[in-house]
Amino acid sequence: MKVHISRFDPNTDAVPHTETYDVRVEDGARILNVLDAVRDEVDPTLGYRHCCRAGQCGSCAVRINGEPGLACMEEAHENDLIEPLELPRIRDLITDIAPVMAQLAWLNPGVAGGDAPVCGCEVTHETIEEIKPLRECIECYSCISSCPAFAASEYAGPTVMRQEQRLNLDPRDCGDRIEEAIAKGLFACTTCHKCVEVCPKGIETPRKAVEKLRAEAAKRGLSLPAHRALARLVEETGRSVERKETPFLERVPNVIEPEGEVRATVGFFVGCMFNGRVIQPALDAMEVLRKNGIRVVIPKDQVCCGSPLIRTGLSGFVPELMQRNIAAFVKAGVDTVLTMCAGCGSTLKNDYDTPFRVADITEYLCEIGFVPPEKVAGTYTYHDPCHLLRGQGISEQPRELLRSVAETFVDLPARCCGAGGGVKSGHPEEAAAIGAVRAEMVKKTGADFIVTVCPFCEFHLHQVTGLPVKNIATLLLEGYRR
Repeated sequence: MKVHISRFDPNTDAVPHTETYDVRVEDGARILNVLDAVRDEVDPTLGYRHCCRAGQCGSCAVRINGEPGLACMEEAHENDLIEPLELPRIRDLITDIAPVMAQLAWLNPGVAGGDAPVCGCEVTHETIEEIKPLRECIECYSCISSCPAFAASEYAGPTVMRQEQRLNLDPRDCGDRIEEAIAKGLFACTTCHKCVEVCPKGIETPRKAVEKLRAEAAKRGLSLPAHRALARLVEETGRSVERKETPFLERVPNVIEPEGEVRATVGFFVGCMFNGRVIQPALDAMEVLRKNGIRVVIPKDQVCCGSPLIRTGLSGFVPELMQRNIAAFVKAGVDTVLTMCAGCGSTLKNDYDTPFRVADITEYLCEIGFVPPEKVAGTYTYHDPCHLLRGQGISEQPRELLRSVAETFVDLPARCCGAGGGVKSGHPEEAAAIGAVRAEMVKKTGADFIVTVCPFCEFHLHQVTGLPVKNIATLLLEGYRR
């Protein structure tokens, strides 16, 4: 098997370089077996970490073809590229994890004078069950290596937040874990869920740690001012966006009939941004659905889904929003509700318990079959919104639509643009830093246009790249009009 390994010796190398090795391994060999073969048979100076060989210690985490993984668990393939995690490098595949380890909090029982603990509350079965998912961490630091916020700010990273919440839940601990988490960058997390994607144990750090810590911070009045202002706006108006022009819901009828035969009937959840700030893409989406034979029912009493409140921890008003939205679509009598905002769709799917199905517009069009559009001139690339890719598991459907309409399509690896999780409003400088990394990735594609399915990404990507950013519904409508 031929593999490519990133090498770096600080004593002899000015910069890292990649070397290719040809080794013999058994069928089904893991990456760690390949590294062993290189060390034992070709180059004994190769540096890498390993210990348990059973996916339980985290020592052998590396990047395989750009994505973190445990070398002892990932199967090796011809031409694999093996690199260290994106952390400070000591040598070859060995990274300096000491600074991260120093940020990890430890149980503080608050023992006074070596006798009785200040905090000695009983640990209940319920508490154990709540803590259990946060104890699965094997400290491989794949999550921190992949975290866009860690790379662009002073954010201590996902596993540090996981540990803060683990101790926050433990009644034996006396530390102020909320204040500690805030000091370590609690409000810097974009909730992109990349950490969940790369975690060998699948720990839901954004939902089970970050959002929980933020909720407790909110109860103590420690939320960011921008987030508190947004929460007040939602409570007062039912919307997270101030009214500046006639909103979408006042421009369209309750029911939009399709062109020709009715193939399906759906409800449409517009979301705050498409209702009041980025209205044209929502109007374009209605035309796209009409041209595909879909009748659209639009309840006028729908409100904010609550996503901005949940992500920032100010979720006290969310149950009322949920109740109002569910009632609106139940009354409309639809069994499928379409969204075109990634954040709204993810919230309705993951945070609500709806008696109807929720589907993204790209998901639904590919499922029922769409009328092929004419090609539109230009070179286009696609940005995966985090709440669509990881929040809803939708990746190929937007690309299928884009390939059908774009004259030239250049794919782009997924990465958070920095607009989510309340970071753009709460820490705009960090959002800009994350966006700058994304802008460089976009630049390498040579694309004339960026296409996405999220209004927050649209705004932010245009800001950091200067390129025109189109919603996929707008591009499809251009193709249909041709």
